[in-house]
Amino acid sequence: MSTAVEKVNGREKGSVDPVAQAEADAIRARSFAESEAARIKAEGEAEAAKITAKEEAEKQRLANERARLKLEKDQAAHDRHMAEQQRKASEERAAKDRAERKDAAEAQQEADRASEQQRSEAYWKWGARGIYAVGLIIAAPVQFLHFWDPERPFLIAAPALLEGLALVLAFGAAWAVAHKRDVAPYRAGIMLGALIAAAINLYGGMSDERIGFNAGLIGAIASLGGPLVLMAYEHGIAQKADGIPSYRERRAAEKAEKAAAKERERAKAEKRAVEEKSAAERLDQKRRAEVEQERRDADRQRRHPDVWEVAESLRSARGEAVVTEAIWSEAWYIVTGSKRVGYTTEIEATARAAQARMKTVTEMPILGALSQVDSQRPPSPKKAPDAPDGRRNNGGTPPRRTPGDTPPLSPVARRQAALERTQNSEPRKEAQP
Repeated sequence: MSTAVEKVNGREKGSVDPVAQAEADAIRARSFAESEAARIKAEGEAEAAKITAKEEAEKQRLANERARLKLEKDQAAHDRHMAEQQRKASEERAAKDRAERKDAAEAQQEADRASEQQRSEAYWKWGARGIYAVGLIIAAPVQFLHFWDPERPFLIAAPALLEGLALVLAFGAAWAVAHKRDVAPYRAGIMLGALIAAAINLYGGMSDERIGFNAGLIGAIASLGGPLVLMAYEHGIAQKADGIPSYRERRAAEKAEKAAAKERERAKAEKRAVEEKSAAERLDQKRRAEVEQERRDADRQRRHPDVWEVAESLRSARGEAVVTEAIWSEAWYIVTGSKRVGYTTEIEATARAAQARMKTVTEMPILGALSQVDSQRPPSPKKAPDAPDGRRNNGGTPPRRTPGDTPPLSPVARRQAALERTQNSEPRKEAQP
């Protein structure tokens, strides 16, 4: 005989406990919800991580891009700076090269000038000495023949004395030039010795047949020419040593001085003309200001005598020559009480009343044909008295109106209509007892 189990835990087999079933369903729902929430949270976190990673990557890319742009900008600025420095350095080198070439050219010109001066001075020096030697060679034999006397042989030394006198004095003149001493006595001695020698040679040529007039004359010229040329050379050396300008230098300096004087005179004339023009303009402005002040004073005295008396009192007390604008403003404020010159109590009252009327007109509502409420509804066309009734087609019954068949009013029109209704209802309320 088989045994069948019909109850389990006090319940019939096959029956379900609704509470347990509900709890199980709640547990399953909660587990599903928690798992779904965890999944959604994980997906959200993963998505947020992706978004964060993208944002960080974008930020890093932008930072790298900004760093690259900044580096390129700094590099470009550095390149410009280096190019500018190189340009300035090249310009400085070019300017330095030009200055060096100019200095070298000036130095070469100075050296060439100095060399030319030395060469010409050497030619002049040895030429003068050569002329003196030639003159001595010509004049000495003439004097030897003139002074030769067998009974008095010592006179043979007279030519050496006469010709040597000028030569020694020329040496003395050279010493005076070198030591910056007065050279005039030596030159006087040279000329005296040369004249004596020339006179003796000329006398010898005229009195002695052995010499002859021609030899005496050329001897006299030689006695004078040699010392004169040597003295002229020493004179130039003395002027150079003393720093005395030459005739050409003096003429150039005079021309430069005349040009500078003309320029100074022209500048003075221009300055004088400018000063005269400025003085004339100042005088004209002063006259116009005086005329304007007189006109202003006369007009103020005529039209505002009460303010004028106060202004004159202030002017006299302060020692001013005329009624200035500051004095007139103060006098106007004392008399009228207004800080704005020209405003009186009547003008101020009129202005304020006009401003109040303008404010009332600009802020009041618009009524009548120009009202915004009426402008929202187009005017109905008027029919002629004998026009047929338009409602005959539907048996004379007016059409039925439904909501929405008329366009709504604008918000501004609604407010205007409400304002008008309020204004129209206020008189009726006041009329009630």
